[in-house]
Amino acid sequence: MDRRCILGLFATTLISVPAIPNAAIAQGKSLKDQLVGTWIYVSSTGKRDDGSAVDRPPAQGALTYTADGRFHFITVRTAVPKYASNDPSHPSPEEAMAVASGVVAYTGTYMLDEGTKTAHLNIETSSVPNLVGAPDQRRIVTSITDEELKITNPRTPAGVTLELVFKRAK
Repeated sequence: MDRRCILGLFATTLISVPAIPNAAIAQGKSLKDQLVGTWIYVSSTGKRDDGSAVDRPPAQGALTYTADGRFHFITVRTAVPKYASNDPSHPSPEEAMAVASGVVAYTGTYMLDEGTKTAHLNIETSSVPNLVGAPDQRRIVTSITDEELKITNPRTPAGVTLELVFKRAK
């Protein structure tokens, strides 16, 4: 080959390489890479096994997945009453019940099955003691974008399937 031919091939290669998308970019991020971060609770819907709807109270909360396999979840009803005594260590029985039934929080570790888009949870501590160490705790990612996460909790302790929507924290 002469120098002009080699130079022409080299120039063509330099021009063509940027036009070919990087395989990692073309395939997108892994599910774990997309999931890692903090997500702010937006809404949820619930269904019983018979398909009937379960009313969901207005709530605020967050969900965090870390790169090293830990997660944290909390939701608190927005209508939880304040303590009349202003002392959280001495609520009335009614106040204590309203707060206890209005908060769901748990934390632990997770393993992600990218193929089924399922996070398998090992709940280490929870405001609902029955969740700690409970088998088959999983959350199925039904949709994820840079800004929105939708997950399904296929079976709560009350036998309800929850669909939860989150937006990425800024």
